Amino acid sequence: MHTDQVLNQLKEHGQLLDAEIASATGITLAQVRKSLNELSLRGEISQCSITRFNGNKRIDGFQCRISGYVPPAAPGRKASSGKKGSANTSG
Repeated sequence: MHTDQVLNQLKEHGQLLDAEIASATGITLAQVRKSLNELSLRGEISQCSITRFNGNKRIDGFQCRISGYVPPAAPGRKASSGKKGSANTSG
């Protein structure tokens, strides 16, 4: 089975599509999907199905990442987390 190769690829590169894993490892897409299914059943990865369109061509696949992995925050301004200086004047 190719589960170790697939898992290592996800550990090295974070979130990937099944086709990206297949391309990087040289494993067939069918074998990658079988390995992803096994890893998902064991709780080692999270995966969701996606649909993309390249022109009129529909492409179905899976996006995967290690379970518990939270991608880093995107650069740029962040939303404020609280209220700004509410003045309490009594008197």
